[in-house]
Formats: sequence, C-alpha cells, structure tokens
Amino acid sequence: MDLQHTVAVVTGANRGLGRHLAGQLVERGAKVYAAARRPETVDLPGVIPLRLDVTDEASIRAAARTASDATLLVNNAGISTATPLIAGGLDTVRLEMETNFFGPLAVTRAFAPVIEGNGGGTVLNVLSVLSWLHPAGLGSYAAAKAAAWAQTNAVREELAPRGITVSALHVAYMDTDMAADVPAEQKTDPADVAAQALHGIETGLAEILADDTTRYVKQSLAAAPAAA
Repeated sequence: MDLQHTVAVVTGANRGLGRHLAGQLVERGAKVYAAARRPETVDLPGVIPLRLDVTDEASIRAAARTASDATLLVNNAGISTATPLIAGGLDTVRLEMETNFFGPLAVTRAFAPVIEGNGGGTVLNVLSVLSWLHPAGLGSYAAAKAAAWAQTNAVREELAPRGITVSALHVAYMDTDMAADVPAEQKTDPADVAAQALHGIETGLAEILADDTTRYVKQSLAAAPAAA
C-alpha cells in the first residue's frame, strides 16, 4: 500500500500508539482523520480531528460519513482494566469485550463499504501478545484480544474479495499510559512500533510482530501448556 496517497482513519489517535501512528502517517504524506471520543483532545498538527466512540454505533456511522474518502482504517482504540474473569466484575468484562472486540468489528463493518468504494485498501487491527498469552490477572483483556485475533483472521478472508487487506499488529508492553506501572526496561518505544506497523502495511504483511517477547510467544504456541 502506498501510504503517501492514503486516506487514513486512526481510532484512539489522541494519545499513545494511535498518536504515533497518526503522526507518522502525516509525515509520509497521508491524509489522516485522527479519531477520538473527544476530538478536542487531538493536538497533532496536520490531522483532521474526528469524533468516534467505538462503543457508540451512531458515532461510528457519522464518522464513516465524514471520512468518506478513507482507504486505510487503523483499529487502535482499546482499554485494559486488569480484570480477572472469575473474581472480576462481569460488567467490566463485558466492557472490555465491547471495546476491544465489538468496537473494532463495528468500525470495520461501517468502513468496509467506504474503503471498497474508494478502490480498496487496508484495515489494521492493533492486537496484543495477550492474544496468545493469557495471564489470570488480565483475563478479561486477554480474552477480548484473543477474540479480536480470531475476528481479524475471519474478516481478512471475508474482505479479500472486496479488495481490502486486513493486517494484525501484535505487541507486548509499550511505553504508553496503559502500561504506566510496568518497568521501563520491559517496554517498547511506541514510535518504533508505529514505524513497524506502517512498514508492515506498506509491504502487505498479514501479521506484524513488533518485539522479541511477541515473536517468542508466537513461536511457542505449539508447545504443550504448562501444568497447573
């Protein structure tokens, strides 16, 4: 995909990885709609702030009408509440699934006809190493990301005949607000992750593994699960 002539919609673009993705897309010459629940919090030069709440269908439909020239969708917005599946509140578990699974699906469903109508393009889903690694303390987040990985693979097959490629970005801890309590030496620079993601889109990679931890976990999937 030629990013210089791309029209991108990046969800959760007001901070963290989304902000880096939007900024680097602008640097490469793309037109960028920087989507956020509160567009007034978007302060990147060169982008078009766009109101989009991934848990609000009306907001998603309105965003798709506004960004009617889109050819690239980056499903980046998400939450992590550190909620276990048994001891945690079920409402919080549902919120994570609504935000991290149903949200990207609703946005993709809204933008697929837009991208197809503009001659095709790409969807990038920002996933996690926890798509494959499922610690109990982050059970809710891991379950949602595992479901989002399955969604990505199924949607890739479904949208291919419509001229839309679907890629997945998997990454462990990044130096963002979501991982504020994680020691610095365990975190990856989100600017580097954004650069890897955009390179993956340019070269047509279906799966982008952004750090050594993620690559190791992916390679270990065939191993027998550890005994309890």
